[in-house]
Amino acid sequence: MFKVLILVPKSRIERFGVKPPAGVKITFLAPPCTDDEIIEAGKGADCIFVSPVDPVSRKVIYALDTLKLIHSEGVGFDKIDVEAAKERNVYVCNNRNVNSGAVAEHTVGLIIAALRRIPYADKEIKKGNYGPCQLEYRAKGYNELSSIHVGIVGLGAIGRETAKRLRPFGCKISYYDAFRPAKEVEEELGVQYLSFEDICRQCNVISFHVPVLPETRYMVNETSIGWMKDGVILINTARGEIIDQVALAKALEEGKIACAALDTVTPEPPGEDHPLLNLSEKASDRLIITPHIGGTTDEAFQRMHTWAWENVQRVMEGKRPVNIVNGL
Repeated sequence: MFKVLILVPKSRIERFGVKPPAGVKITFLAPPCTDDEIIEAGKGADCIFVSPVDPVSRKVIYALDTLKLIHSEGVGFDKIDVEAAKERNVYVCNNRNVNSGAVAEHTVGLIIAALRRIPYADKEIKKGNYGPCQLEYRAKGYNELSSIHVGIVGLGAIGRETAKRLRPFGCKISYYDAFRPAKEVEEELGVQYLSFEDICRQCNVISFHVPVLPETRYMVNETSIGWMKDGVILINTARGEIIDQVALAKALEEGKIACAALDTVTPEPPGEDHPLLNLSEKASDRLIITPHIGGTTDEAFQRMHTWAWENVQRVMEGKRPVNIVNGL
């Protein structure tokens, strides 16, 4: 019997109805949970299946000596101690590209919502301010996406899918990535390369699609915000740690940033004292937040669970899984 400890709500697994391989015994442990709780529930476990936002620590990995595989439900795996897993010869796998289209779709939605200030208009009309709101739009003006220069930071799977969805709008698209793809890829996507500083200085909308790495953590900070155009729109559907939350709050208060549309903040969930939840009313009107749902469509979850169980089947058969992220 191959034992799998699932650190994902049972209701989510059951909702999408993807069946595990024959010969799998499942134990559920609802997050959040302590290391000791995971160790106790995971005795004899061959696999841990965990959401991208919940940790699997070195302590857990070394305590569970039967462990063969740690599988992220989604794309992210930064909460898993990949080095400890490598030391123990435990595969760490993710569902790479599983929700790229879904996140890209959400990104474009946030860009349009920010450009047209849709949440603000909705709020004002519901307060009874239809006429004044309409007059303000006409007085201040607003732009079509076709006239906008969009900068994509990170041209991985999600960045590329975002570029594909933006291209029909006719906007100018530039990108920055530490690893520049072939010229043919740039031509296919209709994008041009700029340095990160030039993305900040030239683009009206900047959308982030990078993982959390030492070089990307807080890459949006007081310095890089200072490079940006006045009235820039920031989009983050990657990870909250990409943006210095205090620096962003300050820029929203000062009006340097016209709108920040975020699907993720740090920490998650944000506490009552989080700087982005304590803005003035004027600054708050420049902020759009969704609760990290860009990639969690029903279709994406079905793919996530299907691909994860396929990897479990491979390990059960003594084969290498796919999408290994810890170098084994």
